[in-house]
Amino acid sequence: MFHLGVPTTRAGACVTSESTVVRDVFYDGNPKHEKCTVVLRMAPTFIRFGSFEIFKPADEHTGRAGPSVGRNDIRVQMLDYVIGSFYPEIQAAHAHCSDHVQRNVAFFREVIRRTARMVAEWQCVGFCHGVLNTDNMSIVGLTIDYGPFGFLDRYDPDHVCNASDDAGRYSYSRQPEVCKWNLRKLAEALVPELPHELAEAALEEEFDSEFQRHYLQKMRRKLGLVHVAQDGDGALVARLLETMHQTGADFTNTFSLLSSFPIEPQSPGLAEFLTTLTSQCASLEELRLAFRPQMDPRQLSMMLMLAQSNPQLFALIGTQANLARELDRVEQQSRLEQLSPEELQSRNRGRWADWLQEYRVRLERDMEGAGDVAAWQAERVRVMKANNPKYVLRNYIAQSAIEAAEKGDFSEVRRVLKLLESPYHSDGEAAGGSEAAEAVPGGQSYSSKPPLWAAELCVT
Repeated sequence: MFHLGVPTTRAGACVTSESTVVRDVFYDGNPKHEKCTVVLRMAPTFIRFGSFEIFKPADEHTGRAGPSVGRNDIRVQMLDYVIGSFYPEIQAAHAHCSDHVQRNVAFFREVIRRTARMVAEWQCVGFCHGVLNTDNMSIVGLTIDYGPFGFLDRYDPDHVCNASDDAGRYSYSRQPEVCKWNLRKLAEALVPELPHELAEAALEEEFDSEFQRHYLQKMRRKLGLVHVAQDGDGALVARLLETMHQTGADFTNTFSLLSSFPIEPQSPGLAEFLTTLTSQCASLEELRLAFRPQMDPRQLSMMLMLAQSNPQLFALIGTQANLARELDRVEQQSRLEQLSPEELQSRNRGRWADWLQEYRVRLERDMEGAGDVAAWQAERVRVMKANNPKYVLRNYIAQSAIEAAEKGDFSEVRRVLKLLESPYHSDGEAAGGSEAAEAVPGGQSYSSKPPLWAAELCVT
């Protein structure tokens, strides 16, 4: 994450012992012995949004209160420490003001902006956090508490990287919304030092605008729009993501490939580019595996009957969202059964051809603002390669390294770490430039779409 340019805590060391602990890794009733391991993480501070929730009053449902409820003196000390230590410019700007309310508002606004920029960076590299509760949100705007986490392979806005998140609360597309919700909870924990109405106003003024500004600025660079920003750029990005979703395109590889898009309408390389681009789309086999039903047909039928006849009981054992997702899977699976590989490929080429035509028009407008077309083209490619990683830590790459390490061979862990230190480099530059550095055990490239078996990987 650090080498991708995302604000993050750092991993300093990972120490594994011969001692074991029994863990039910997938919560499926099959516990096993795993070696005890400690990861040393480093950051300016590990104070989180949740750290301030020790002051929470009694919950209306559970009756539970924070251990320091009513201790505003401690809250004042914590705020003074955090602002003075990690936001010294804000402390200095309000040093001569006896009323700390304006200082605290300025502090909260900066936390909002940092958080919005951080989650915008996540969205732009396809990173999924997995457990975005208030205790996993850094007060200084860093990515914190990795596990479970993952990167998108096939683009799916509803992707959930945590197998225990049945409701999809922390899905990829909901990450900005959840981060904003967590900021609201932080604001509640800072009352009365930060009056509620001032915090709410700051949140509404800052978060969405800062997220959209940073996200769109980054997406323009990912698409090589280097000279002129236009109002329709957000819509262009949205249609790109929709095309990726419809075709099951690989998130990382699709963006990486776009830097080689031939701009000339009659370019002889266009057909070849389109073929390469569509090769990053999901195959029929992949889609059938991705949309296979999770419930036995009889179980689904029972759940549908229960949802209609006894909503109260249904609410205790399932959710409407889960049922809707399962029905969507059944419908998708039925459609896929009627589709041939040739029909899927033809449909994917048509959808990509439509978006690429729109993209070409936008690139031509950007080129109009450049005096030297050759220089503009070189700048476009340079910017795109600097903002579209070729390598991310895909689950199947991590799994290969884990399996080797469990057998005492840490060489693959070292190779992957070395590779990820240069995620934006080309083949020849990566990991010292050797061809061997490009191959995952089994012969697959580290930048390849995941193999079919990787779809079965479960992260908790």
